[in-house]
Amino acid sequence: MSLRIALLGLLSAVGPASGYDLAKKFERSLNHVWQAGHTQIYPELVKMAADGLLAVEAEGARGRKIYTVTAEGDHELRTWMVEHAPAGAVRSEIALQAFLLPLMTRDQAVGVVERIKAEFEARLETLDCKPRDHFGRYALDLGLAQARTGIRWAEDTLADLKDHP
Repeated sequence: MSLRIALLGLLSAVGPASGYDLAKKFERSLNHVWQAGHTQIYPELVKMAADGLLAVEAEGARGRKIYTVTAEGDHELRTWMVEHAPAGAVRSEIALQAFLLPLMTRDQAVGVVERIKAEFEARLETLDCKPRDHFGRYALDLGLAQARTGIRWAEDTLADLKDHP
């Protein structure tokens, strides 16, 4: 359901677009929040059109379709936003590695945490370069806060590992 909602939201924000245009916009904006590739996006657009959530506004060369959100699609997006409680369960390989750190030697654990810290720093650098006055800025702010929190966690964990061999 979330890919469907993400596509409805993206189309609502950018206006009519082709599957290719949506996939590119997805990569540059939503990819930090929700991952989906061309092979997932194109079939979902077809299903959404069949379900009446999207309309094909125009068809071009090589079957290129320009999609637009219908009134039913707009209703589904807004209903989901207002009524849907997001799942609290998160699958995180970083959290799993943090959970399993006690199984490692101290040096191995330090290496794992240093790698995780570097990943958070790279994510922070990537996100920090994005403009804050665009659609999605609240998700960007959340990503920045999560990266900063991850860096602080890594620093605290490294200090603890080094203090308690």
